[in-house]
Amino acid sequence: NETRIKFRRMLRNGELDEREIELEVAVNASMDIMTPPGMEEMGQQLRQMFSNLGSGKSQKRKLTIKAARPLLIEEEAGKLVNEDDVRTAAIEACEQHGIVFIDEIDKVAKRGEVGSNGGDVSREGVQRDLLPLVEGSNVSTKYGTVKTDHILFIASGAFHLAKPSDLIPELQGRFPIRVELTALTKADFVRILTEPKAALIKQYEALLQTEGVSLTFASDAVDRLAEIAAQVNERQENIGARRLHTVLERLLDVLSY
Repeated sequence: NETRIKFRRMLRNGELDEREIELEVAVNASMDIMTPPGMEEMGQQLRQMFSNLGSGKSQKRKLTIKAARPLLIEEEAGKLVNEDDVRTAAIEACEQHGIVFIDEIDKVAKRGEVGSNGGDVSREGVQRDLLPLVEGSNVSTKYGTVKTDHILFIASGAFHLAKPSDLIPELQGRFPIRVELTALTKADFVRILTEPKAALIKQYEALLQTEGVSLTFASDAVDRLAEIAAQVNERQENIGARRLHTVLERLLDVLSY
């Protein structure tokens, strides 16, 4: 017992990390299969099939204790996990608490432009493909069938060239709550530039620091950047916070390159 306690302490302290041991590890057959766009699921199934060919086989390898530790942890953790239970729980969580966000829904709305009849037919087809998903249907996935009845669907769009009423009536009826967002103001841009941990000005400061350049933005400079971004969005196309990236890129063009 004392010897076991001693070795346990040495293992935990890393004193035996460089010792070599002989370990029997499972052999996983890996194969990279290239599939054309739209057939990724078939490629995943083929990879899984080939990986199962080597299941149950093992081989002896000489490893240091430090290298063997993660392999042993992974192997023991795998014994505790029931894949069927995990898959069932994941499907249930998706069905009961899933959220699907459809961005740029305005791109599939009818434009009403001259000569756009062909495009309108295509856009309406996309809307009718979305309709059964939003209404509630059974979707087959590689993990099993998912019911979309209780999944929350949120759609957003700029609607510069189209209106929400240009969507087909059936799809409009499936999105009963409509919220209009106001444009970002100068104060919003100041917060975006200063508050996040990965704010854009902090990214530029860190990037130039790697080249030995110390860059600091004064508070009045941040205010001016926010003001310019808000003004350009008002005069030209309103692209939201992405305008800050354009303004900063132009400002630091010479310094960066």
